[in-house]
Amino acid sequence: MRVALFPIVLLVGLCVGCAGRSSVKPVEVLDERTGVTVSSLKEPIELVPSAQTAARDSHRRTSFAYVGPAEWNRSGTLSYGLWVHIAPAANGEPGDIHAAGAVTLMLDDGPLLLAVIEAPKVGREPYRNVVSWGQTAYFGLTAATLGRMASSRKLELQVRMVDGTIMSFFPTLDAHAALTQYVKDRGITGD
Repeated sequence: MRVALFPIVLLVGLCVGCAGRSSVKPVEVLDERTGVTVSSLKEPIELVPSAQTAARDSHRRTSFAYVGPAEWNRSGTLSYGLWVHIAPAANGEPGDIHAAGAVTLMLDDGPLLLAVIEAPKVGREPYRNVVSWGQTAYFGLTAATLGRMASSRKLELQVRMVDGTIMSFFPTLDAHAALTQYVKDRGITGD
């Protein structure tokens, strides 16, 4: 009986191992209409509210946040952005994430203030919105700031809520590994 279970256990282990890595490997898509190659993670990084925020707002349903780096390559001219999607609970409405100072990334070496950018117009966005009623924005990055994010063990997304409070979100999985692999695969040195 134990011998018969071994192949099944091995197969399940391989599937789990592959599933854990699937969001790390970048996906490249050429938009044939514009000639822009878009690179992103296979899936965005999911973030959940901090335990402190959840305890403080226990009467609210949980909001989620998602982030993902994007690289746009137009004939060798590279630009970078951070896709941010907030999936709010019915009674946990964030403020306008497009407003100046509404979204901040906290890293090991301090805050990274994010400024909204207009992403290049391509036929396929780097990531799909998780919920239709959420807010989505792109924030400008450089190779250096993307390298800074990848080298940081801490990744905390702070979002200003409608009532002026700050809601903090943390990754559900190891964002450091995903971002480090993304930067490595893109050939970004942070110089």
